[in-house]
Amino acid sequence: MALSDDLRSSVGGLWERTVTHPFVTELGEGTLPAGKWDVYFRQDYLFLKPWIALMCAGVVKAPDFDHARPLAAFVHGALGAEEGMFRDYFREKGLSAEDIADLPHLPTSHAQNGFLRQVARDGSFHEILTTLLGIEWPYLDWAQRLAAAGKRPADRYYRLWIDIHAGKELGDFVAWLRTTLDGARIGHVAHLERTFLTTLRYEYLFWEMAYKGEAWPE
Repeated sequence: MALSDDLRSSVGGLWERTVTHPFVTELGEGTLPAGKWDVYFRQDYLFLKPWIALMCAGVVKAPDFDHARPLAAFVHGALGAEEGMFRDYFREKGLSAEDIADLPHLPTSHAQNGFLRQVARDGSFHEILTTLLGIEWPYLDWAQRLAAAGKRPADRYYRLWIDIHAGKELGDFVAWLRTTLDGARIGHVAHLERTFLTTLRYEYLFWEMAYKGEAWPE
């Protein structure tokens, strides 16, 4: 079995629960309450910098320029598409630059972002790719499922979010991550399985945070 297939198999039913979470289902149907989307989108904005740090660490730790180039290119593309959506959304909500800078982390996003920074700092190149695969592959999966089912919600942000994650750019990047990991000579994969599982657990908990609500204890 290819390594990427092994990683996906190793998480069992958590994968399906993640890509079919009620947040995702209601996003596709256009019935997701705006308040839940707002929580999600603000926290996802806070996710962006640790994600960039992880990507850039992958560039630095890549064994050669051929392995660094796809990471650098994907960061550049994502900063154009997703960061532009964030700017538009926050402007429509009347948030100032100071408001955006002061957005508070919820507990799950705080923990997830700490995990990403830890992998960026201490992880090997292949651990970084495994973490990225655990982030990007589920998004590609749920978005492609919604797109294949013809889901076109009326809300433009919901629709754009599906389009961005079902598109060729993410599909090509996930394919590169899988091919690179599948071709690597890795003797023991247990640590990568743990990394992949932790990453996916955070992805699931991120949906839960936005869908069910979350707050710090007073």
